[in-house]
Amino acid sequence: MLWHAIAPVRRYTKASHDVVRHPRLCSDAKILLLYVQGLPDDQTHLALSEHGRKLGIKGRAFQRAKEQLVVNGFVHERRVSGARGLWTTLQLFANVPLSDDDALAVWREAAACVEASPSVQFPTVGDPGARMVGGQLPVDEEPGKNSSRPPTEPPREAVAVGLVELSPQEVEAERVLLSLRHSDRQLRLGVREARELVGLAVEWLRRGVSGGELRRVLSSGLPAKGVRSAVGFLRHRLEMKMPEAPVSEQRAPAREAVEAVEEATSHDAPAVPPYVPPLVTCEGPGNEHVFRAMDGQTVCPECQQAAAWARWAERRAADLGIDLAEDAAKAVEAGRDPDGWRSRLAAAAAAGGVAQQ
Repeated sequence: MLWHAIAPVRRYTKASHDVVRHPRLCSDAKILLLYVQGLPDDQTHLALSEHGRKLGIKGRAFQRAKEQLVVNGFVHERRVSGARGLWTTLQLFANVPLSDDDALAVWREAAACVEASPSVQFPTVGDPGARMVGGQLPVDEEPGKNSSRPPTEPPREAVAVGLVELSPQEVEAERVLLSLRHSDRQLRLGVREARELVGLAVEWLRRGVSGGELRRVLSSGLPAKGVRSAVGFLRHRLEMKMPEAPVSEQRAPAREAVEAVEEATSHDAPAVPPYVPPLVTCEGPGNEHVFRAMDGQTVCPECQQAAAWARWAERRAADLGIDLAEDAAKAVEAGRDPDGWRSRLAAAAAAGGVAQQ
């Protein structure tokens, strides 16, 4: 590798090799460190994020670079109460790592963390005077009744009722409600506020909505003007966007009503015996026999099936040109039953085969 360098005579920043070769600093952190180190005095009042924006270091890249600078002692932050009670975040940037004690010493030396005394404020509030004592009677000797009232506090019984143990489904609903602050700071809820909405959230879970889906529905599509009351906004959204109940739950009341009517009628009315069809003598051929007739039948199923096969055999014999009466006589001579359809069909088939030959 060839190396060629010309030392600048103006507009340069001295950088330590410990910074350039630091193993725990990314390139964005090193560039930001060198950039801020070479700033003129009239630009040091800007926040570190503004300098990062000028360098094109934004979003997650800036957060990672700043985190590395803070962890390794190059950047220190401190919140102080400024004029008129306003809080201010002070940033200390150093080109060498500083501990918290070293950073505090630098702040004290620069008088950055010293609050203004009352005498230098405008308008002035005057110098502190001596404490005035006396002029008041002891509590036991104070005449009259004390009109001051302490702030009302809820009784301990109410506190115990509000913080009772929850079921597993209610615990999941409360966890979803308390986690909404991670999605948007406007939806931050306290424990008691979340307990007021647990009942509505549990109803969502009972209707088949998962915890993640419930969180997405509650935290998406917030008003453009912001949320004034997180409790009121979430209660309205839980009530108005409540999903439909499953079909089984919708039919449960109707099913319970039918069961109640059936139970009432079963107690009032006597039991009805099952219907038994009557015995009827079959009108078909052969020996006399009976069967249980349904819908006014006069022939048993076996006789109906035999008659159907006989009709089919007659049509088949007619197609083959066979006389079933002659075949029946031959069957009688052979000792067969002339009334059986199987015998008649076998005889017809045999005769048809002889005729074809």
